[in-house]
Amino acid sequence: MSETFLVCNQLQQFWGKKKAWVDGSDRKRILCNKHEDEAVNLLVELSSKDIDLRGQVTPAELDDKGLPVVEPSAHRIVEVEIPVPESTPESVTTPVAETADDDARASEITAS
Repeated sequence: MSETFLVCNQLQQFWGKKKAWVDGSDRKRILCNKHEDEAVNLLVELSSKDIDLRGQVTPAELDDKGLPVVEPSAHRIVEVEIPVPESTPESVTTPVAETADDDARASEITAS
């Protein structure tokens, strides 16, 4: 087994590969850093964007499949899928009726 470095928050959640916090129940989704300094740099970037973050870099062993050996967080993350419409028009335009006033203004501008 080899060692990796994980970024954890104050709720013992782990920074994931999809740039979001994961609870560790699916270990494939946890971002593993081979080097401690990479994990520290990531933690600095995250904490600069979120001033309430109380994170730490945690070493973890990798199992035979290359997944970190961790205990899932007690603070579960529930994912909600938002349905995406099948097709949306790229641009919707509504015709505007021209009025006599518009024609008069246009002729005044061109006459000037």
